[in-house]
Amino acid sequence: MEDQETPQEGLYQKRIPIFTRSVKGKFRTFKSVVMYVAYLVYFVLPWVPWNRTGAANQAVLFDLVGRRFFIFNLAIYPQDIFALSLLLFLAAVILFFVTGLVGRAFCGYFCFQTLWTDAFIFIEQLIQGERPARLRLYKQRWNAEKIWKIVATHLLWLALAFWTSLTFVLYFGYAPQLVANFFTGTLVVAGYITVIALTTATYLAAGWLREQVCMYMCPYARFQSVMYEPETLVVTYETARGEGEKGRVAARQGLRTREERQEQGHGDCIDCGLCVQVCPAGIDIRKGLQFPCISCGLCIDACNGIMDSMGYPRGLIRYDSEVNMKSRRPGSPHLYWLSIKTIGYGSFILLMGAYLVYDLSTRTEFEESVQQIRQPIFVTLSDGEIRNRYQIRVTNKTDHDQDYVISTSGIPTQAVEYDSGSNEMKVRSGKSLMVQASVKLSPELAEKTEHFEFIIAPKDKPGEASKRKMRFYSEHESEHED
Repeated sequence: MEDQETPQEGLYQKRIPIFTRSVKGKFRTFKSVVMYVAYLVYFVLPWVPWNRTGAANQAVLFDLVGRRFFIFNLAIYPQDIFALSLLLFLAAVILFFVTGLVGRAFCGYFCFQTLWTDAFIFIEQLIQGERPARLRLYKQRWNAEKIWKIVATHLLWLALAFWTSLTFVLYFGYAPQLVANFFTGTLVVAGYITVIALTTATYLAAGWLREQVCMYMCPYARFQSVMYEPETLVVTYETARGEGEKGRVAARQGLRTREERQEQGHGDCIDCGLCVQVCPAGIDIRKGLQFPCISCGLCIDACNGIMDSMGYPRGLIRYDSEVNMKSRRPGSPHLYWLSIKTIGYGSFILLMGAYLVYDLSTRTEFEESVQQIRQPIFVTLSDGEIRNRYQIRVTNKTDHDQDYVISTSGIPTQAVEYDSGSNEMKVRSGKSLMVQASVKLSPELAEKTEHFEFIIAPKDKPGEASKRKMRFYSEHESEHED
């Protein structure tokens, strides 16, 4: 018996190019405004001057060599790792909070992939025309027209991808100098590697892969359903209204007015297909909610435009919740703030946001710590004096070098000796310096001294002094402790 060949499925699904149609409406306007603002901030911010001492005069600067980040007047150092971790955790909770309310709205309006894909599609439309023209160009044979349009499109894509990657590098140094170094060939090798890698990634992700990134590469598309609630607002097609009893049908003679369609059992959907044509993921929202949907609302704009032209009520496709859609008397779509998950996320955001603001607003320009050297805890010298040793560490969190003065309270000034020979220390910006101090007291004074204070203050700002209460150990105190 001969073996019969069975069809084999490919490992990967072949990508079908999506040619989106432009659309007008409030959601498209909102997407465009977000894109313009995001591009303005991203591309302009590295060029905003900011007067600094000890660092480049740049408003936002990520100084990896100096291990410090500058955001306007705020300087962040590795010692602020708790605040940085809290900020990242807060961003994640905000994302979950928004998802619980309005689904993947972050993906539809604020995600980098969405912002750059929109810009690439705008370039494509500028060169190749609207959707029908791009479809014809895609199908036609290669000729002079097709070659110059395709080449011009890809060159502009590469130019935007290159400027995107170069701008990213500008955040890590003085922007004018980095640009000059880049084009004169004197930039460090890591800079060129970063520009090449990011240019390639941006060009491929926004120009070629597009919806594939959201569908197969981004994990958020997969675990978003866990965060959905029945009350979550998502882009929804009202099936009962759109299909009627006999399904949707194109508008033609005898089926143009809403009354005519309802008499014959047809819904309001005229099957124009515009909701599919404007979708950047290429899905048909009329088939129900699908994981590639990024909740951008463009299909809502397209459908509302058709409803207006036909004289039908808007909202056949809209943001709505599962609870409202399944209710007997659906009301107006609205945000559901009172679910347990939403209240929990909101509480976390308020608490963590308040603490982060408090932490940043009360942070000092330096950090200090004083530790007692406990091996041994005290030493009795040959002249009978009792000596304790302490280790003092000062971290300068300003953007300039700073002098600090160490003094004491509760013991005689002459009882303290510093291994550096001076009670003053100069600490470089973003660095830490450590000195050791020896405190020697006579037996009589040692017996009376249980605690004293180290006082550490910037030399030019004595009012910002920090005090550390320390214990002085002697034989009497050691026995008492035991």
